Amino acid sequence: MTETRPLTRALTFLMAVAVGVMVANLYYLQPVLHQIRDEFHIGAATASLLVVLTQAGYALGLALVVPLGDLLRRRQLVATMFVLAALTMAVAAVTTSFVAFAAISFLAGLTSVGTQMIIPFAADLADPPTRGRTIAHVMSGLLAGILLSRTASGIVAQVAGWRAMYWVAAGILGVMAVVLGFALPREAPRERVRYTQVVAGTARLYAELAQLRFRAWFGALSFASLSTLWTTLSFHLSGAPFHYTNLTIGLFGLFGVAGIVAANAAGHLADRARSRTATIVAASLVTASFAMLWLGRDNFWVLALGVIVLDAGMQGMQITNQSIIYSLRPDARSRVNSAYMVNCFVGASVGSFASGTLYAHFGWAGDCWLGAALGLAMVIPALSPRNAAIPVTAHVSLDPA
Repeated sequence: MTETRPLTRALTFLMAVAVGVMVANLYYLQPVLHQIRDEFHIGAATASLLVVLTQAGYALGLALVVPLGDLLRRRQLVATMFVLAALTMAVAAVTTSFVAFAAISFLAGLTSVGTQMIIPFAADLADPPTRGRTIAHVMSGLLAGILLSRTASGIVAQVAGWRAMYWVAAGILGVMAVVLGFALPREAPRERVRYTQVVAGTARLYAELAQLRFRAWFGALSFASLSTLWTTLSFHLSGAPFHYTNLTIGLFGLFGVAGIVAANAAGHLADRARSRTATIVAASLVTASFAMLWLGRDNFWVLALGVIVLDAGMQGMQITNQSIIYSLRPDARSRVNSAYMVNCFVGASVGSFASGTLYAHFGWAGDCWLGAALGLAMVIPALSPRNAAIPVTAHVSLDPA
């Protein structure tokens, strides 16, 4: 299906950079939500809805746009998505109405799904024995994008206001559209299939593959856990006793760098068919992180440790999940990825909404209780016999039915 050009280190690095650049669109809001709240004269719960809308747009794009990766040539498709994302971010930079900005936030999520076209593309190009590590390398770029987006947003907002970050993002996305248009491998024409068949096939894969549903559960809860933290962290850090600036809040994103190490470790475990161990460890880390975040609610260093542990657990879970699901149906990786990631971002949207609501009523404690409950909901099935070690490099369906 793809040209014979192998997946080189340079191409892997470019794909990692590309997913990091695009996924960053989803997270520029989080460190500056308190500032957006003040500018538009809204409450914390209303401001957190911007994150919900961004994630909901991303989920819709996963369901309706990402499956096109199994229908159209991905080089052109990915480049087009980067152009659309660049235009959306430019419009966001000049929007002054809260209602309009909320709508643009939804579109920012919808147009940022090119990330989830690149990851299965890399999985297609990778050699089966190293697929887990290849996914981990590309996902390291995604994690770096998440971390640096929060930090960059905080720095730029401190220097030039929060809107300036959207202009910067638009420029970077435009440049990446041109680079990817030339650098990504060409593919042979796809089999002529109707779009409705592709979308219906995505839903059918979710119904047919038990391992996909099992992994989607972990994915949804891990994304919900991360949203629970980051949707309200800026409110907590900008208030008493911290009163931190945008810059300091943004720098908190760098504490999640441990997740890059966890992602690569999980990739190695997945290649060695030790997915059960990776799943249990990741779920336990997520649960433990919220205990740290509650106990250290007024302590900078304990909060930082909680962020590190949460990101490590979440990324370890994500790499383990994706290493498994990409082996279920090699001929339909874009659709499998779509079905999986829709669940993840539905979970993220629910986590953002619930955390914003709980924070408005119970403060930081409510968010920590929610996060711990989500973690326990992962630990219990992770310990079950169903979470058996799976040889993820096999090119066969792993559905037990």
